[in-house]
Amino acid sequence: MQVSIHAGATLIEAAGRAGIILNSVCGGKGTCGKCLVKVAPDVREVPACQYRVEGDLIVTVPTGSRLFEHKILAEGIAPPTKIQPDIFRKYLKAGSGVAVFGLALDIGTSTVVAKLIDMVTGQVKGTQCGTNPQTQFGDDVISRISYARTETTLRRLHKLIVDCINELVGRLCEQAAINPNDIYEMSVVGNTTMNHIFLKLPVEQLGQAPYKAYSLQAHDCSPPELGLRMNPSGNVHTVENIAGFVGSDTTAVALATDMDSAETPTLAVDIGTNGELVLAAGGKLYAASCAAGPAFEGARITCGTRAVQGAIQGVIENDGDMDLDVIGGGTARSICGSGLIDAVAVMLESGIIDSSGRFVEREKLETRVPAAILSRIIEQEGQPAFVLACGREGGGQDVVLTQADIRQVQLAKGAIRAGIKLLLKKVGIEEFDVQKLLLAGAFGNYIRRESALRIGLLPHVPPERIHFVGNAACTGAEMTLLSSQCRDHAQRLARKIRYVEIAHEEEFADVFAESMAF
Repeated sequence: MQVSIHAGATLIEAAGRAGIILNSVCGGKGTCGKCLVKVAPDVREVPACQYRVEGDLIVTVPTGSRLFEHKILAEGIAPPTKIQPDIFRKYLKAGSGVAVFGLALDIGTSTVVAKLIDMVTGQVKGTQCGTNPQTQFGDDVISRISYARTETTLRRLHKLIVDCINELVGRLCEQAAINPNDIYEMSVVGNTTMNHIFLKLPVEQLGQAPYKAYSLQAHDCSPPELGLRMNPSGNVHTVENIAGFVGSDTTAVALATDMDSAETPTLAVDIGTNGELVLAAGGKLYAASCAAGPAFEGARITCGTRAVQGAIQGVIENDGDMDLDVIGGGTARSICGSGLIDAVAVMLESGIIDSSGRFVEREKLETRVPAAILSRIIEQEGQPAFVLACGREGGGQDVVLTQADIRQVQLAKGAIRAGIKLLLKKVGIEEFDVQKLLLAGAFGNYIRRESALRIGLLPHVPPERIHFVGNAACTGAEMTLLSSQCRDHAQRLARKIRYVEIAHEEEFADVFAESMAF
């Protein structure tokens, strides 16, 4: 796997770009020795959080340094407890030699992630992801709920997601050289709306007060009932939901990160279109949701895209100008969520935008901002904009951030930060009391701590308290795919977690407005 990243980045950042989550229990201080990797050509072992990239490298990542591969498949998420695969046994016939595979599935509002698992060994045989095709009917859950009010439209959305899953199954089977009939079990997580559409359950009640789910229970269904391409004698398991806007994906995050064993205040933040929060404090668990919108996934941003080839995924100020990390290297053609957060942080630090999010007048910047950065400020359609990458030389378009784009970032980060503030206040905890802040979600892994803190997306805690846990929802799905013990644990967690309705808090409007400021 080849990754491009700017000089001076740490190897742990480079691993994150590759989707590899490394152990870093010390928060990047270099004291725990859990993120050791081997660097060629001299094959010496170094801590990935301390070693900085200054040129081309070949890096080998040992299994023991990988967070989830090591803990799920060997020790389990909370050592010394081990995940004991047992669900596969019901499909084995004496002497048949049948291979048993399963699928762990995370259905997000915007993306779908599927992992093919050998259910006997727990080994991941392949991962595929794609855009949730339901986005054509709206990029947030409220739009989907509004569309799926009739049985006909609900079935249409259901068919779209099932067709998407079947396509991912086809790719995984081709990748692993197996037949779909070899897939006997599927474990599915997602927010409550995605869960209901997948199961063809009514969603209309989710869009109106008191926003109750039709079902919070786990479900076990036959594949033909749902139209899934796998062994018809197999089983499809959906994990428990928590509330109307906090679904089984949050249950899975709490399971994967072992939240109910936290001894100090611990906050997990899953940043996505529908941001979810889980707080462990005083032996209790609380959850809330934040309607962040899809800005961090590239939607509603002028040059925004998902993390695709040519997207800017990182921005730093260097020698009086901007350095860009572009996915795949080469010419920048767009910007994805992690790059967006970096870019706004750099613009704030340079003084190009102020704490209200407004562009500062150019004449006020001439003596304060380096000439190269100043030259990036342009006017587009009568509004100020900032050029991150010039595309004219390659015959393309400039990658720019406009005033409207900055506002979208403020809306998204304001929703998440307001949710965090109100949840902590409800439980009686100050921001600085949070000892561990876990960033979950495929997107959360690519965020630079300092940038997220600079724009006010996250609480004011020391950077070393922030830990990246990758797509913990999908990890939780893997655990419930393999183990009946994990399914029982997920059920207990879902019932233990207390849901806090943030939007109903009297202070919500004021806190949200306050949280939009940088």
